[in-house]
Amino acid sequence: MKASLYLLALALASCAAPATQITYQQPSVTFTGYKTYNFMDVQARTEGTAPTYITGVPEIKEAVKQELERRGYRQSSTPDLWVNIGVVTQDKVQTRQTNIRDAPRYIGQRNYHWQSEEVVVNRYSEGTASIELVDAARNERVWEGTLTSIISSNSDKRAKRIDKATAELFAKYPVPAQ
Repeated sequence: MKASLYLLALALASCAAPATQITYQQPSVTFTGYKTYNFMDVQARTEGTAPTYITGVPEIKEAVKQELERRGYRQSSTPDLWVNIGVVTQDKVQTRQTNIRDAPRYIGQRNYHWQSEEVVVNRYSEGTASIELVDAARNERVWEGTLTSIISSNSDKRAKRIDKATAELFAKYPVPAQ
């Protein structure tokens, strides 16, 4: 019974929505005046010398495109709004503290010492994506949505999670979907 509950919890966690969602809106901006959008170029920046592929950017672009078009915007080479996408990924390690029940059994005359330690349970990547909408005429950010989530290595799961998270983020956008 405990094992099945644990598996259920893991299954639900793998489908979970992003851990963090934050939005910012420039005060006194009328969003009904914007009709078109386009994406700024995304470039990989790394600490090393070799560029790396930024996980999830094509999926984020597609999800943002769907959300903007649901709100009546159309893509244009001379847009009213620029969409700037930034992604930061970080490798993380999940650990747990050992306890006396984890200690090996010892019988004998030698001096034995046991102490608690951190044991690696899981390694995963966490990503933070920011979606900024920039007024093209004034070159000023008018809206931003940021979300943080665990990045799935399965591309289908990652795309579904990005679609869901982007829809939830744009639910806070001042122009409702049509």
